[in-house]
Amino acid sequence: MIVQDEFDNQALAQIEFEEYIEQLSEELAPEIEIDSVADEFGLLYRVWNGSQLLGTFYQNLQEKWIAQPCNTDERPFCNTPETAQLIIIAVNGLLVANVA
Repeated sequence: MIVQDEFDNQALAQIEFEEYIEQLSEELAPEIEIDSVADEFGLLYRVWNGSQLLGTFYQNLQEKWIAQPCNTDERPFCNTPETAQLIIIAVNGLLVANVA
């Protein structure tokens, strides 16, 4: 019975540890949302972390995506909207690696 008790304790500890790690990842990962508003030149996409505006991005006439992170003068050109989003998130220090 001692071996079974040790196995049960180890299994329980492993389950509790996994639940703890999952809870930590939920607390650390930012809640990024993207919406859009009509602009005179097309759609302007906005990247939010909760109620904080992180930046905007749009597609120019040459079909490049322009990222405009808040609080910086940098306006990098990107080939995809996903890259523009990642730049805005990274400049704001919110890029979180997926460890799953």
